[in-house]
Amino acid sequence: MKDKHIGSSFDDFLQEEGILAEAEAAALKRILAYQIKQEMELRNISKTALAKMMKTSRSSVDRLLDPKNSSITLLTLENVAIALGKKLKLQFA
Repeated sequence: MKDKHIGSSFDDFLQEEGILAEAEAAALKRILAYQIKQEMELRNISKTALAKMMKTSRSSVDRLLDPKNSSITLLTLENVAIALGKKLKLQFA
């Protein structure tokens, strides 16, 4: 039986194009934004309320929840985790 997977993987292609890190960061940010929004809905927390809990501006929360804005700091992630009663856990896989 012939191998139906010919050539390199999509990750290999992205690596060759020099955009693997950007693609993975964009995907990760979409996941983070989704998870934060889900937790906000679960706890019935508005963007304005979250901003107050994080001691930041509403526009900062908008950037945090924007899946296309990948500029996010570890401090911001830690602040949103604390505000939502969660623990931030990062690991290399």
